[in-house]
Amino acid sequence: MALLPVEEAQARLLSKAVPLEAVETLPLRAARGRVLASDVTARLTQPPFNASAMDGYALRAEDAQQPGAELAVIGQSAAGHGFCGTIAAGQCVRIFTGAPVPAGADCVLIQEDTEKLGDGSRIRTTFQAVAGRHIRPRGQDFAEGSVLVAAGTRLDYAKLMLAASGNNAEVSVYRKPVIALLATGDELVTPGSQPGPTQIIASNTFAITALAEDLGAEVLDLGLVPDDRAAIVAAIRKAQAAGADVLVTTGGASVGDHDFVQAALVEAGMVLDFWKIAMRPGKPLMVGRLGPMHVLGLPGNPVSSMVCSLLFLEPLIARLAQAPSLQRLRHARTAIALAANDQRQDYIRAKLRTDAEGGLWASGFPKQDSSMMQIFSKADGLIVRPPHAPALREGGRCCVLLLHPQAPLATVHPGEHY
Repeated sequence: MALLPVEEAQARLLSKAVPLEAVETLPLRAARGRVLASDVTARLTQPPFNASAMDGYALRAEDAQQPGAELAVIGQSAAGHGFCGTIAAGQCVRIFTGAPVPAGADCVLIQEDTEKLGDGSRIRTTFQAVAGRHIRPRGQDFAEGSVLVAAGTRLDYAKLMLAASGNNAEVSVYRKPVIALLATGDELVTPGSQPGPTQIIASNTFAITALAEDLGAEVLDLGLVPDDRAAIVAAIRKAQAAGADVLVTTGGASVGDHDFVQAALVEAGMVLDFWKIAMRPGKPLMVGRLGPMHVLGLPGNPVSSMVCSLLFLEPLIARLAQAPSLQRLRHARTAIALAANDQRQDYIRAKLRTDAEGGLWASGFPKQDSSMMQIFSKADGLIVRPPHAPALREGGRCCVLLLHPQAPLATVHPGEHY
């Protein structure tokens, strides 16, 4: 089977991904990170009344056109305790931030622009009053019935605040995609174990689980399964019985004498779509379908599995969850020279920095072995080198895939190495 270009493999995978339609209603406290299935609308107008934006005095602007005007203080308006009367000529009301502006008043004069007279029952203005100043008009933020958060939006802290302010106690969201995760290999043991002389600690599943959950998926961990065809088939059946939307396997996807995953999947009924991608790391990636369940066979090497997860699992989850995809690709310049590339698309672990003009610079690590997790954890991004890309001198333009899109980057000057 010929190596499939990365972009073609991504397109083939996503072309068969049908967005989930099942909806559930959740209280706001349980909805963080979920994707809205329907618009969240305002159930009231905000603010519900003309409100003061400052501490001061509510009055008629025409009564204080010049500094030195004297006004009678006839009451007080505080948040939650408004003044019920009406302000007439020559009158004012002591008012506090967030309080309703009394009838008859058309502005608020801040307390710093007034001085109390006698026992405080009268004030003298020290600044000109302007109609409308320091008043938040009714409906300034939103009106009842308006759309506050549109369907298809992922709910973060700001969107939850807005939904709550519109008097919504619950929201309708799409159900989470269920990702069944199966790690195979006689050599794997769990963290905290005492590995034998030929065993290693299983780490892939922790990274994949964290990535999937960050993307809004629910993970079903099928545990570590030995290189035994019957045991692997049993784990696959468990994923099917749980109604998983995606089965992710790590390791054993090749066709060596000790690689049983692909054969076990075929035995279970998987239809193989494609296998082996023209990329480095990550060449052994396998994609298929087992009934309605997507199957994504990741390489066993930790870095390979994570690069494949970013390129294939992440967009698959986004498509199923009806969520916007993260935009990880950026234009950059290489801070070191890069050799010409062969027929596979390279993803080079790199440190990223910005220059004084905000330009992005990337410096690949000298070692790129796909088993080296420490380098991956230190990297900010991956330099993407297309197949047959010519050699690139220092300062040449390149494309990078951000590993942490929201993380701040240090500043570097052009030509500086790090």
